Amino acid sequence: MKNKKIREIILGKPLDPMKSETRHSMALVAFLAWVGLGADGLSSSSYGPEETFRALGPHTHLGLYMAIATAVTVFIIALAYNQVIELFPTGGGGYRVATKLVGPYLGLVSGCALILDYVLTIAISIASGVDALASFLPLGFQPYKLWAEAFFIALLIVMNLRGLKEAIQILLPIFLGFVATHLVLIVYGIVAHASHLPQLVPNTIAETGALAREIGWAGVAGMLLLAYSQGGGTYTGLEAVSNNVNLLAEPRVRTGKMTMFYMALSLAVTAGGIILLYLLWDAQPTAGETLNATAFRRIIASMGFGSELVNQVLLAVALAFEAGLLFVAANTGFLGGPSVLSNMASDSWVPHQFRYLSTRLVTQNGILVMGIAALAILFWTRGQVTLLVVLYSLSVFLTFAISLFGLCLYWWRHRKDTDNARWVRRFLLSAVGFVICAGILAVLLVERFMQGGWATALIIAAIASLCIVIRNHYRETKRAIRSVDRVFANQPFGPVTEPVEPDPDAQTAVFIVGNSRGGGLHALLWVLRMFPGHFKNFLFVNARTVDSHAYGGEGALEKMREDAARTLEYFVDFCQSHGLASASYIGFGTDAVEEVTRMCEQLNREYPSTIFFTSKLIFASDNWFTRLLHNQASLAVQRRLHLEGLQMVILPMKV
Repeated sequence: MKNKKIREIILGKPLDPMKSETRHSMALVAFLAWVGLGADGLSSSSYGPEETFRALGPHTHLGLYMAIATAVTVFIIALAYNQVIELFPTGGGGYRVATKLVGPYLGLVSGCALILDYVLTIAISIASGVDALASFLPLGFQPYKLWAEAFFIALLIVMNLRGLKEAIQILLPIFLGFVATHLVLIVYGIVAHASHLPQLVPNTIAETGALAREIGWAGVAGMLLLAYSQGGGTYTGLEAVSNNVNLLAEPRVRTGKMTMFYMALSLAVTAGGIILLYLLWDAQPTAGETLNATAFRRIIASMGFGSELVNQVLLAVALAFEAGLLFVAANTGFLGGPSVLSNMASDSWVPHQFRYLSTRLVTQNGILVMGIAALAILFWTRGQVTLLVVLYSLSVFLTFAISLFGLCLYWWRHRKDTDNARWVRRFLLSAVGFVICAGILAVLLVERFMQGGWATALIIAAIASLCIVIRNHYRETKRAIRSVDRVFANQPFGPVTEPVEPDPDAQTAVFIVGNSRGGGLHALLWVLRMFPGHFKNFLFVNARTVDSHAYGGEGALEKMREDAARTLEYFVDFCQSHGLASASYIGFGTDAVEEVTRMCEQLNREYPSTIFFTSKLIFASDNWFTRLLHNQASLAVQRRLHLEGLQMVILPMKV
């Protein structure tokens, strides 16, 4: 069986990016976006509320404040990120906000933190999910947990390579099962102890006053702040919608806001409700059991099913859905991470290959890198969830703080251009969100620096340093290409005004050109000089790569068509002005090599006496680094054409 057929069986048949119905069929409506992007935030209710409650120690009555603060904070951050969706409807989220509103280098830091965040989303979700499953298995399974985690990551990679929507639809039953079981447990748990609610507030206030007399109000405030910060993982995932607006169905802004509302409401109810359950059902830490399991066990036992076996089965089902949701949450990393990488590739911080789409119209390179990086971190940390949570929370709140600071700057700069009441409301919302996120970041950094915070700072700094090196190389290359374009910009057009039609039976030179006019003219003039009078037809081929930037932005495909047509028109006009028969051909696809090869083979059938030419950048210091940053498309096309018996010449263009 051929490799292409095997690929189609595993990943599915190729999709045509130029068909409007393709984009429509792949776009996520609010509900599916909530499943695909909201699972990250909702899954944090499996560990975030517990971290908060445990940090209170014996003073569990303070949990009421934590439940309220958690729900309120979720909505504050969600409303603040609604502004990001409005200002940047093509996606990019925290990276784009920081780049445009604060500066490119803080944007770089935000982007690196987001990449680490999504890698850790995969790692921590898979590790936590396998830990949850392992609790139902014999102790002999423990040594195999890492290999099980590797298997689940490989499975998610294949699912996402098939397409984002397909992956979400497969995971949908798990998500809905989690929502249904936890909603029933939270509602029943609160209603069953509703008689305790009237006394909960006065008792909490009285106990808080007694604690303040013992350790002082500053001590109480410090305890609350520490517990609040420890549960910072609860708010992770709220930025996912703003990072992936380009994946949403039209109208994107409205769909994004609706998705954010679903996320905020479900997370606030779940996280705040679980903390309230801890209080009402007096959940205490039990060896080998999470607080969720302890509280749920008591709630299920009170439902009156009678049989202990039934109670155990119901508890196992609830915890299994909790574990399953963590696997759904891991999928968010495969949605958001490649999106951040593609946005950074557009700004040349990372190799441009991260913008390329596969035949299934997903950013294949980004998906593979995120999966491999998550595997590396899992094997480095040995799957220790405690360490992963520290790395995770710091990277998330670094991005939150930078993004919300950017929003504060934006509204301050536009205070005179906006209705006063609206400006004050937006600015205060952004400022409050910034203070909350910056405060949590500061506390986590101080408290957890030696427990893994240093590793977060080191990883982000290392990624940022590599990105700066990559961008400097691309800048130098662009500068060299522009200088070549300037050299050829003054090439005079001839006096001929009548077009000359190509003769299919004549000797034909076909030039494979790209965006650079200098590269195309370099090849054309070289051929005219080396083979004077030999070629009668001069054809120009341009195969544009439909990447994530072109496919995601509104009107981007149309603009790409116009740019390509304008470039080809220049070459044709130049040749015809000198009395040379000329024509142009344009193609679009996700694989430039595949599309160029197809067009060249078609042209050879129409013009049998054909030789193909193209230019290739040659660097003075050619090494693995330059080969990584620049695709070797010309060599790949030459090899394919040579295998078909067609002649192709690559002309070196030194930069």
